[in-house]
Amino acid sequence: MSEVIPLVLALLVAVFAFQLNASMLSPALATMERELGATAAQIGLTQTAFFTAAALFSLFLPRWGDLVGRRKILVGMMALTAIGCVVSALAPNVTVLFIGRVIQGVAGPTVPLCLIMLRQQVPNERQYALLLGILTSVNGGIAGVDALAGGWLAGTFGFRSIFWVMAVVCVLAVVGVRLFARESTAEVTPPMDWKGVVPLAIAIGALLTAFNEAGKLAGANWLLFAVLVVVGAAGIIAFWNIEKRQEHPLVTVEYLKQRRTWALLLTTLLTMTGVFAVMNGLIPNLGQDAENGAGMAAETVSWWTLTPYALAGLVMGPIAGALASRFGYKLVMQVGLIGTLVGLVAAIFITAAPAGWMLLIISLFIGVTYAGIANIMLNGLGVVLSPADNQGYLPGMNAGAFNLGAGVSFAILFAVSTMFADNGGGYAAGITAGAVIVGLAFVTSFLIPNPETITDTLAAKEKADAAAADVASTASIKE
Repeated sequence: MSEVIPLVLALLVAVFAFQLNASMLSPALATMERELGATAAQIGLTQTAFFTAAALFSLFLPRWGDLVGRRKILVGMMALTAIGCVVSALAPNVTVLFIGRVIQGVAGPTVPLCLIMLRQQVPNERQYALLLGILTSVNGGIAGVDALAGGWLAGTFGFRSIFWVMAVVCVLAVVGVRLFARESTAEVTPPMDWKGVVPLAIAIGALLTAFNEAGKLAGANWLLFAVLVVVGAAGIIAFWNIEKRQEHPLVTVEYLKQRRTWALLLTTLLTMTGVFAVMNGLIPNLGQDAENGAGMAAETVSWWTLTPYALAGLVMGPIAGALASRFGYKLVMQVGLIGTLVGLVAAIFITAAPAGWMLLIISLFIGVTYAGIANIMLNGLGVVLSPADNQGYLPGMNAGAFNLGAGVSFAILFAVSTMFADNGGGYAAGITAGAVIVGLAFVTSFLIPNPETITDTLAAKEKADAAAADVASTASIKE
């Protein structure tokens, strides 16, 4: 325990660093427009650049950590992110800001990498599940304090102060991880499969950009969307064919064919698609809509929606981890999905005459069921389902599925909402689409195998070693 507490604190600082980069700027976007003399579209593009870069780095950095050292990679990620923060803080124009945000995107796989490192130093399953819940709960937002602090910093000192705060937290993460985390690698460390990384990154990058374009709806370039989808599909086909021929592939084709890979990724993708735009777009918009919604002021709507949602997830995370240690990650995740579906259905009914207290209850409820349970269990399954000889591939690809789902969510749910805009603003239609997609996620979750049934996972290996040790001990006593 004396080693575990400083380790968890160091990893928490790293997760804080990533989360601040992801969410602290949200209330400062208008300030950034004004201070840089940029348009809303240009500032929005810098945000898109960060999340796209985060998704792409997530695809391969966890696996690279398996091969060259996980602590080394995480320390390097935090150091590069700090450099990106400094570049953004000193940016004289939006172009330099764009470059800084891309560099900051290297922090993308922080959470999966931290969970893998935690697993290496905490072999006890129950203790690991609890600590996993603590670490991952921060990923949904630091109880809304990150966004509130970002708004205060931007209003008091200008947007650049936010990047300086981010840089300081990144440096603290570098020091903490370097001092308190042990270095670890996979048992076998072949050369990195960079040939496989390239087409996979191109494929996911193209698809993310395509869905970001589709999210513009009437302003979208649909020819560009179609071209990007074709490029994405071609990248996936190329990746599959390269992996079949590689001696040491990024992901073996056998792993790609297994249900632990495609069923988990599909469930994650559908879950994010069904929930993300509802809680981060439709519900806050409904709160502000004076004609069809509650008519709240822009500066207060977060207190009724986003902040309670994040706070509920933060409180529920450790509880979900403790429950997973007793009842299993998959079952707890399915309970979270059912709860999320119930919350979305309830949200459909309140759209006709929403009040602030109704939005608060919905935000708290889905904060518990999705942010505090389903999201955390999906992250955890990416780690516990991974084979012992390649622990980085599934958490990395799962992080890519989270990011892709976020982009798809805004594209699909806002498109549906816009189509039915004449019917109460289209909120009920958009949330209904989200509920249907979460229902599909619940169905696909049954295809995910239970971690204890897979013989090549780290947990199965440790269980077999313990059983062998017991047998040997019994034999020596009899002698």
